[in-house]
Amino acid sequence: MINLQQDADGFIRMNRHFPEKVRIAVTFADGTTEELSGGRLNKAYDDALAEFRAQNHLDARGYSRSPKKKTSSGNKIEFVPVHPGMGD
Repeated sequence: MINLQQDADGFIRMNRHFPEKVRIAVTFADGTTEELSGGRLNKAYDDALAEFRAQNHLDARGYSRSPKKKTSSGNKIEFVPVHPGMGD
């Protein structure tokens, strides 16, 4: 089992997908603990990544199509928002 801790801003550190069926215990800032599947956290990661790309005007692959402007690849995020009650 993997244990993750939510920070004071409501995020967990997650920079990759977890296996779909692995169980992950998330301890929230208020002290409660919830067990989530890897698939559920992967969906939260994908949603956060899509929101990041939309806010930074990147395409679905994480690239900027505007000319002459250098940006980071946009293909990675490290913090995913979580909240109690988001279990399966």
